[in-house]
Amino acid sequence: MRKFLAVVKHEYRKIVLKWTFLVSTLLLPLIALCFAFVPMLIFSIKGEPTRIAIVDPSGKIAPRIRENLSADKMREKGEKAVKDSLKKLDATTDEKIKMQAQQAEESFILTDYDTAGKSPEDVRRELNRKITDKELDAYIIVPQQIDAETATVNFYSRKAGDFVAKGTLEDAVNAAVYSQRLADAKIDESKVKQLSQRIDFRATSIDERGDEKNLDWVMGVAFVLGLMIYITLAIYGQLIMGAVVEEKETRIAEILFSSARPFELLMGKLVGVGLAGLTQLAIWLVSASAIAVYFVAQMAIAGQEIPIPSITPAMIVYFLIFFLLGFFIYASIFALIGSVVTTVQEGGQFAFPPIMVLLIGFYFSFAVIRDPSSTLSFWVSIAPFMAPITMPVRIVTEMPPFWQIGLAILLNGAAIAGLIWVAARVYRVGMLMYGKRASIPEIWRWIRKS
Repeated sequence: MRKFLAVVKHEYRKIVLKWTFLVSTLLLPLIALCFAFVPMLIFSIKGEPTRIAIVDPSGKIAPRIRENLSADKMREKGEKAVKDSLKKLDATTDEKIKMQAQQAEESFILTDYDTAGKSPEDVRRELNRKITDKELDAYIIVPQQIDAETATVNFYSRKAGDFVAKGTLEDAVNAAVYSQRLADAKIDESKVKQLSQRIDFRATSIDERGDEKNLDWVMGVAFVLGLMIYITLAIYGQLIMGAVVEEKETRIAEILFSSARPFELLMGKLVGVGLAGLTQLAIWLVSASAIAVYFVAQMAIAGQEIPIPSITPAMIVYFLIFFLLGFFIYASIFALIGSVVTTVQEGGQFAFPPIMVLLIGFYFSFAVIRDPSSTLSFWVSIAPFMAPITMPVRIVTEMPPFWQIGLAILLNGAAIAGLIWVAARVYRVGMLMYGKRASIPEIWRWIRKS
């Protein structure tokens, strides 16, 4: 036991005390923050206004486009979007919408273009010249007839990559054409808008005990948990393989085998690296929780009520159990691969199948989120190799009966026992084999005779 604990301590310290561990541990929360805030920062940067000429022979659409791009209309659109998504509009959000509406209005400088006595080719040629001379940035050509279903509005711009301005302008033109068609048909636009109001559709999940859950946070939490387990298992499984191959290449295994049994060395390596992975995963979970709490607090200050996920202690315990089950399953496989191959490059080729199985388990978690009580969800949540990802997702989505959780633990525990038994026998012989990669018959002979 003392030698086993010494190996565990050595493997744990070898990983945790490296600067690469610190960098990789802090990198994921930092990336999450970047994905959350950098796009907001980029889109908040105000560029130069786009100068657009509107070619409207009918003279009916251009005034409506101007109106739709006005601050009042943009503010009305922003209020509607907030009410549809957050169901509530407070004073702070109202001020932000006003500011965004003013910025949107100032993003365009619209001018009318007189086409009297000019052919379409002359109009295009002159406007293209204005763009090349940098007098204009873009122009819109509205057809004479806009009541036909095939009516096309052409937009020409030297800022082809400005998808934000293009989307805003497209919405404004569509709304203008829609309004004009209603006016031509003598239909009251305000009445149509009133009758077209979307309903407030709220989805709530009900589990087998009759408890209600908000579907938004359930799916979000389940996805994040599944992704974290997948990333951690993939990283630390290959780390085990790399450590085994390194000891084999440097022939340190010969010295280690003289002081401890191969089984103690293998188990100590698995447990030590597993604890390091658990440490990193705990830091990621704490960081994600802190980011979520900060986000909820900011929304509460703004007057928006965000439902807080109800994570019970039982969920945390089950999550840790299935993470450890998944780690020992895949770590045993990668340790076996490392014992057989001679270089890390060879190990990378053989690591592809277990990574694919792990990825398939992650994909099955989406089916579990959609219907956690289905037959498919039951089988993939108890099956070895997949349950470490799919069962935690299922538990968060809808708590299954305890006997199903126990069955999943039992089946995966049996799989771990079998894999470790095989890996230990291969490890004992394979670590002392140099120069060539073992064949399947040789590995089978090691398993039978070791």
